[in-house]
Amino acid sequence: MAALKLVCALVLCMLVVEPIATTAITCGDVTSKVAGCLSYLQNGGNVPKACCDGIRSLNMMARTTPDRQTVCGCLQTAAKAVKIKGNLAETLPAKCSVNIPYKISTSTNCKKL
Repeated sequence: MAALKLVCALVLCMLVVEPIATTAITCGDVTSKVAGCLSYLQNGGNVPKACCDGIRSLNMMARTTPDRQTVCGCLQTAAKAVKIKGNLAETLPAKCSVNIPYKISTSTNCKKL
């Protein structure tokens, strides 16, 4: 009987903890991570350290396909809302030495990532 109670308690803990551990990335997360890139994306010049730090952090957060699709879509929405130079966005991962498995572009089909 004690073993059954222990198993039930463990299952309950797993149900409570699991949703917390798998929180999805939001567009708010994406915006806050790439905010340091805005001046570069609009004007060019040197890429700020805060921008590259944000890109690295965002890349580490987006490990699953759904997370990558969300990030991609959020970046596209942001690019349309704020005038940026698309060619600068495409080169940003390389300038920050970050390997992103897709092209950062408004023409990228985020659903096929």
